[in-house]
Amino acid sequence: MNRFAPYVFLRDLASRWDVLAFIVVIGLIAFLGETSRGLFAPLSQLEITPLSLDPRHLPEYAARTTFRMLAGLALSLVFTLTYATWAAKSERAGKLLVPILDILQSVPILGFISITVVFFMSLAPGRVLGAEFAAIFAIFTSQAWNMAFSFYQSLRTVPLELIEASESFRLSPWMRFWQLEVPFAMPALIWNMMMSMSGGWFFVVASESISVGHTTVSLPGVGSYIALAIQQKNLSAIGWAIATMLIVILLYDQLLFRPLVAWVDRFRVEQEPGVRVPDSWALTMMRRSRVIQAASVAFHAAVLWTSRVVKRTDEPVAAPTPPKRSLDLLWVSLMIAAVVLGLWHIAWVVIKNTPLREALEVCGLATLTMLRVFILIALASLVWVPIGVWVGMRPRAAQIVQPIAQFMAAFPANLLFPIAVYGIVAWKLNPDIFLSPLMILGTQWYILFNVIAGASAIPAEMRYVAANFRVTGWLWWRKVALPAVLPFYVTGAITASGGSWNAAIVAELATWGNTQVEARGLGSYIAEATSAGDFHRIVLGIGTMSLFVVVINRLFWRPLYYYAERKYRLT
Repeated sequence: MNRFAPYVFLRDLASRWDVLAFIVVIGLIAFLGETSRGLFAPLSQLEITPLSLDPRHLPEYAARTTFRMLAGLALSLVFTLTYATWAAKSERAGKLLVPILDILQSVPILGFISITVVFFMSLAPGRVLGAEFAAIFAIFTSQAWNMAFSFYQSLRTVPLELIEASESFRLSPWMRFWQLEVPFAMPALIWNMMMSMSGGWFFVVASESISVGHTTVSLPGVGSYIALAIQQKNLSAIGWAIATMLIVILLYDQLLFRPLVAWVDRFRVEQEPGVRVPDSWALTMMRRSRVIQAASVAFHAAVLWTSRVVKRTDEPVAAPTPPKRSLDLLWVSLMIAAVVLGLWHIAWVVIKNTPLREALEVCGLATLTMLRVFILIALASLVWVPIGVWVGMRPRAAQIVQPIAQFMAAFPANLLFPIAVYGIVAWKLNPDIFLSPLMILGTQWYILFNVIAGASAIPAEMRYVAANFRVTGWLWWRKVALPAVLPFYVTGAITASGGSWNAAIVAELATWGNTQVEARGLGSYIAEATSAGDFHRIVLGIGTMSLFVVVINRLFWRPLYYYAERKYRLT
């Protein structure tokens, strides 16, 4: 007789997966409780307990930064599911919402901080909560636009046969959204959430150490820790910050993104046989834990309840009637009125107080930054396109390279300022040239990510045909590899270009202690205006940068994207 038989009921009560899930859930609750402590404290509390470079405080700082990152990601997801859906479902709304999203994507992150910090501080006057709102909103602006564009594109490209199948099953619009459109968009959305999270890390220093004119707030976090280490020239503290970032990125990769990637793999429309299915120990824990299973069943029941509330009408669908011309005229009139009002306000605030000489100078600085961006994108493409194709054609190599590239994408350029400033000062180098690589440091990985995705999506039959016809060397690159990855490459290059414009504000004005090195460009112009609190110059610089980015996207990147999509798409 088994002497442990009396305790068999414990195994029936809770499995080892339930115990592991219990530990994870309690850990998350403790994490939320710790990070939310002090939100309603007065701002003076930050001065009473100033930041410390003691590594013992880094776990607390990392928890607070992670909380802000996840809060920004959650807000970005809500924004994506509402804004992108509205733009994709309504033709009239899409004509306005998509250009607005394009313009918002072109506005630099530091510009949002400069303009909105006073507003968010006024929501909770004299409280830490107002500064937290400003930091989370800054992180939100570094994540939301990329995710919204991805979801919008997915909703616009749902295969017609899947839509017809949903009609055959008589799904209501509400249930079609949750059971067809959201699952179809999930693989691309999760991928863009990972890239957006990495992009948020790049600007975490600016979001936690807010300095706009006379307003200076340093929230406890890894970003403000890095800013203080740079100010005090503490190399050992920067080393501890790098190690902490690595641990945090590995944790949210294992606990959040790896389970999501493994879970959404079943939603892919095309499944290539023989490809290794992604797995995750955290997802296995969630599936085998009876506690989490019960929560999943409750959530599924809530979704079914909403499907009963939002019922589908059994009336035959009438033929779509063309929209009334009067409504179109009203909508266009409202759009024109909004544009005219916005342009008038810009003219009143900026142009009225801007001499022609200053406007031409700002345009010249923007041209210098534009040349840097184009040259850096070209150099990064020469390096990462061949590597991305090689990795994408080998799934095992992709599983190794992608986590490394994800960490490198999250690596803040600020941590390399000591090396850059020291090298430029010691060897009397030209800052206009040697500060430029910092602009592409965190954005070049978007090219690699998208090229890997494009190469891995090349159909197996195309590879077999090329092998059977002995297509090798440059002919293979020209006829198979480059045409197949071109649409993906253009998507990554657009994102990398926009990110480089944003990074210019950080990279063109590098500081290490009291030593400051400046490269002439629009980024350093905006950074200096922000530091001085000159609202007029801030708006002028941000407006010029947004105008340049929008014009470049419309005249160069968008036509190139449509050409690649029309001529070289595989499906």
